[in-house]
Amino acid sequence: MTDFGDFYQLIAKSPLSHWLDTLPSQLSAWQRDSLHGKFKHWFNAVERLPQLTPARLELLHGVAAQGESPLPAGQKEGIESLLRQLMPWRKGPFSLYDIEIDTEWRSDWKWERVLPHIDPLAGKIILDVGCGSGYHLWRMVGAGAQLAVGIDPMQLFLCQFEAVRKLLGGDRRAHLLPLGIEQLPELAAFDTVFSMGVLYHRRSPLDHVLQLKNQLISGGELVLETLVIEGDAQQVLVPGERYAQMRNVFFIPSTGALMLWLEKCGFEQVRLADMSVTTTGEQRRTPWMTSESLADFLHPDDPRLTVEGYPAPLRAVVIARKP
Repeated sequence: MTDFGDFYQLIAKSPLSHWLDTLPSQLSAWQRDSLHGKFKHWFNAVERLPQLTPARLELLHGVAAQGESPLPAGQKEGIESLLRQLMPWRKGPFSLYDIEIDTEWRSDWKWERVLPHIDPLAGKIILDVGCGSGYHLWRMVGAGAQLAVGIDPMQLFLCQFEAVRKLLGGDRRAHLLPLGIEQLPELAAFDTVFSMGVLYHRRSPLDHVLQLKNQLISGGELVLETLVIEGDAQQVLVPGERYAQMRNVFFIPSTGALMLWLEKCGFEQVRLADMSVTTTGEQRRTPWMTSESLADFLHPDDPRLTVEGYPAPLRAVVIARKP
């Protein structure tokens, strides 16, 4: 099973040390509960991967590793076969020893939209909520983060993260914990907190914003990326059973409403950093994610709408500071 002991040792002498009051028991409970379903199959695939030490490691402009020479064909095929057992791959892409994991999302595009607008990450302790496979954790490390901690309760994402870590040489500057934000105490220890693609999945968006605030130090920065709609500060879309075929979408605010929510939760210096339409170039079906994707979720006669008739996905990045 997954060993979190090195993470406990890492935070024991850090501003996160008080997390040790609750974290080990939570992760022990997760270990007991993760014995069912496909986790064992995924975990075994990760265990069978070799831990490679790359001669060239790229985390600043992407997530890529390469050896001094190409892998033997048989070893490369074996590694790719194990990585394919961890499909679907949604956040990426990853380039690992000439194996190109072409993920559903071009998460690098989102990172390029976000990075120019935020505080420098060098030397920072960072939390990424709903981090998926951990792609952005590695980009945070590439930007100089001292420690990048991701949380996501999905078992598959933990296995994908640990698989990539092994192929990147076992780098310990990034860690993924199988938890939801609601399981975190008020740590007030992170310099920067990211929540990207999470808010619209929360039944109580203001509670989510407050939970994010509770993790930040005074003066820390929140980077919030989410679906939005056009309209004034009073406009909020409450979809029916589905939005773009997703069942668990509860509230999609205008940018004005979103910024007002942050202000009501006590954030300062709230600003809109970016707004962009999600395209079928950024989110699409690939050989590494073969089920339906954005093109299947848009109205066949009008791509400005979802199949349900709602405005098509528009995403905004809002940045704010905790007093």
